[in-house]
Amino acid sequence: MGGWLWGLIVVLAVYTAQLAALLALEHRRQAHMTAWMFICMVCPFLGFALYLLIGRRKSGHTIPLLWDKAPNKRDKPSDRKLSSNHKMIKREKEHPYRETGKLLGTLTTYPITGHNRTKVLTNGEAAFEAILEAMASARDHIHLDYYTIRNDGVGRRFLAMLTEKARMGIAVRVVYDGIGSLKLDDRYLQSLDEAGVEHACFAPPKWALLDRKLNYRDHRKIVVVDGRIGFMGGINIGDEYIGLDPKLGFWRDTHLQIEGEAVQYLQETFLRDWQLARGEWLERLERYMPKTSIIDEEQVLIVPGEPGSNEQEIEGALFTALASAKKRIYAATPYFIPDAAIAISLRTAARRGLDVKLIIPGIADSKLVLLATLSYVQEMLEAGVRVYRYQKGFIHSKVLLVDDELASIGTANLDLRSLYSNYELLALLFDEKPIRKLEEDFLDDLAHSEEINPDAFVRRSKGQKAAEAIMHILSPLL
Repeated sequence: MGGWLWGLIVVLAVYTAQLAALLALEHRRQAHMTAWMFICMVCPFLGFALYLLIGRRKSGHTIPLLWDKAPNKRDKPSDRKLSSNHKMIKREKEHPYRETGKLLGTLTTYPITGHNRTKVLTNGEAAFEAILEAMASARDHIHLDYYTIRNDGVGRRFLAMLTEKARMGIAVRVVYDGIGSLKLDDRYLQSLDEAGVEHACFAPPKWALLDRKLNYRDHRKIVVVDGRIGFMGGINIGDEYIGLDPKLGFWRDTHLQIEGEAVQYLQETFLRDWQLARGEWLERLERYMPKTSIIDEEQVLIVPGEPGSNEQEIEGALFTALASAKKRIYAATPYFIPDAAIAISLRTAARRGLDVKLIIPGIADSKLVLLATLSYVQEMLEAGVRVYRYQKGFIHSKVLLVDDELASIGTANLDLRSLYSNYELLALLFDEKPIRKLEEDFLDDLAHSEEINPDAFVRRSKGQKAAEAIMHILSPLL
């Protein structure tokens, strides 16, 4: 037998082995397995090497929980009993979603809290003004945790505030993601250093690549001031969030301001991310977890999401919320690449006759991701889901409304990356005031959107359909 034939046999054996390895390693994640199979077939060996480097999902928690290293392990968030919870349980007897609330409380790390006051912040300028005002009032500490921080106009507004407060003796800590803030330059960081601001890069690209964690990003946006007021949602620190990106124009987004007991769970999440990024354990002191003086009775559930976790809390919370719908589901997301559970929930709700509306971008920040998003639209339309494309600018808002009783604001998109690969955060709301505000904003977004006509959509070109089909296969990796 010639040497070339032996070489061919070896190549085929290795090629078959890599496909078999993918099947064994990814059989529990069918969509990811299909995507990586496609890549390995198109780019043999190189594709498998890329999978080993960034694609393989670790089982269990990718990192130790904060409370695993705490002096008192029994004092983990899910074990703590807040005074408001007792009152909330009494109120649940009159709440039409009391069973859903109880179930959600069992699915998530943190409990539902009952003494809160929230404010929906519509778009970037409103969010930035509220955050800067809160930071200006800081007396003890300011904690920031962002996916993207830019050294632009908005970034320098934050820099000026952070450095001013640090020079006043306020403890200022900043976490930024290594990929999301890749363009954050040394001058910005040097200014933080000179003022005494402590900062940490979450999974720096070089280190994360070597440790095979490049795909796990900190997509959260958290601000906590003195442990008494917090912010979270879809808005990063950058000029594009006030509409200054010439490509995207107007930027539609949603953020949330929280005062009360739920803030301590924003703080818990920040402290954990600080430990991951900085390698420093901060004791859960009274200064970080002060008792709240808020007497309002808004209920808020903070839901953290992590990669590599055996239980996907955000997916479970969203699925439970969708399954509880009796009248309507309104959702807005910039990236719609749902997993099977979310997709089936939306289609089933529409087939049951519920009013299901979904807003996706008309103008996209990524053409490839838009193609992937559109690849999921046909099945939604066929089930009766009404899909709209936002026309005023780029919609980055991540909002879910279920009937009149439950809403979600957060950092997680309705895509596989948010559900399985990123560190994310949701706030579930159960009270009328914030839900009404979110409904008003959603209806305004609908007024600036164009509904996709099912008959016209099915007649799109063959080239468009082919491009969508390819991106559908690859969508779990986007």
